[in-house]
Amino acid sequence: MTEADPNDPVAVALELERLRGTLEAGFARVDGSLALLVQRSDQTDKQLADHEARLDELERARWPLASIAALTATAGLGFAMWEIVSR
Repeated sequence: MTEADPNDPVAVALELERLRGTLEAGFARVDGSLALLVQRSDQTDKQLADHEARLDELERARWPLASIAALTATAGLGFAMWEIVSR
C-alpha cells in the first residue's frame, strides 16, 4: 500500500470515516454494557426490596412470641406462688 499524502482531502475524509466507524462501534459496546449494568442494578434493587419486605414480615410475626413467653412465665410464677401460699 502506498503512503497517502496527509494533505489530501480524500485521504483525510477516509481516515475520518474510519475513525467515526470505530467510535460508533465503541460507543455501541459501551452503551450495551451500561444497559446491562442498569438492568442488573434494577434486579438487585427489586431483590433487596423483596428481602426487606420479607424481613419486616418476619419481625412483625415474631413480636407476640416474647409477649406470650412473658405472660406464660408470669402466670407460672403466679400459680407457683398461689400453690405455696395455699398450703
